[in-house]
Amino acid sequence: MTDLRLVSSDQVPDAVKAVLEGTAGPFTPLPDSPTEADRWVEVVRPDQPVEEPDVAVVVPTSGSTGNARAVVLTRSALTAAAMAAHDRLGGPGAWVCSLAPHHVAGLMVHVRAYLSGYPAVTVDQQLTGLADVVLPDAPAYISLVPTQLYKALRHAEIRTTLRRYTVLLGGAAADREELERAKQAGIHVVTTYGMTETCGGVVYDGSPLAGVHIGLDDDGRISLNGPTTFSGYRFDPEATAAVLEGRTFLTSDRGAWVGGRLEVRGRIDDVVISGGVNVDIAQLQRIVDRALGVEKVVVLGVPDPQWGARIVAVTTHDLSLSSLRERLDGRVERAALPRDLRRVDAFPRTSSGKIDRRAIASGWEA
Repeated sequence: MTDLRLVSSDQVPDAVKAVLEGTAGPFTPLPDSPTEADRWVEVVRPDQPVEEPDVAVVVPTSGSTGNARAVVLTRSALTAAAMAAHDRLGGPGAWVCSLAPHHVAGLMVHVRAYLSGYPAVTVDQQLTGLADVVLPDAPAYISLVPTQLYKALRHAEIRTTLRRYTVLLGGAAADREELERAKQAGIHVVTTYGMTETCGGVVYDGSPLAGVHIGLDDDGRISLNGPTTFSGYRFDPEATAAVLEGRTFLTSDRGAWVGGRLEVRGRIDDVVISGGVNVDIAQLQRIVDRALGVEKVVVLGVPDPQWGARIVAVTTHDLSLSSLRERLDGRVERAALPRDLRRVDAFPRTSSGKIDRRAIASGWEA
């Protein structure tokens, strides 16, 4: 048994180095926000020792679609994920970190950087100062989420700077039009799919990394098997047993094979029945984003005694329900047209910056 250390964001690079070299025990990276840090401490329970062997880090999930759980990741899993990424990308290189290291995407940037031998350079989430980063004579990599790429493509200096990098894009579904915009700008983007339980992205551009195997059941539910799989949820054996068998992790996502590559089509609970018609909320959200712009409107399916599920929308813009329905009419089935619209000053977000759909849904039903 060993103690679980709590480390701040600026301590993560040294903590990664120490745990991978075996000179220090496992750790949990904390958010900078004291409120978020207190909440995560409750989840990981550092007062209780770590009993499992080879544990490197305990990372809470974001909790954007459910209650946060403490994910246990081993040294071997972190190393396997980083090495497989470098193998696919063309070798170790210099990494820039623009993501919070208390989430797995930011954490893995530091793991890959350590194994590459080049300390990660940190910039803020707005990519301020990226143009001033001095890179060694090595491949250059950066991990972004779709919101960052969307904003970067509309900023001339950052857009030009990103041509120097291979951009790993993950954390949410990538918009095809934005990917095409990046391609036209000369930016090499690699879409990634994975989650905290798999040490981040393990499927690049629809193909699994070396050692990773993808499974789809009859309902299209995705499972991932390989050396990057987590060891379990800390102090939650029932939740672990529900999704983990050996090295196979049963995700909450659904997908399909398209041209020999995995296409992720949303969460298994994203399909709701409204008036007897199946409505794919994830697909509807993509259509809304293309019609009105990214992160301007969030669509949801909420319980309704008459319809079973009622399609509703939340916006931060001056938009009427009739206008929204007109913009979507002809693009989606009538059952998918929102029946109600509310305006908010800002969308709630998780500490990783994602729109917190769970909080939006809870607020609607309150």
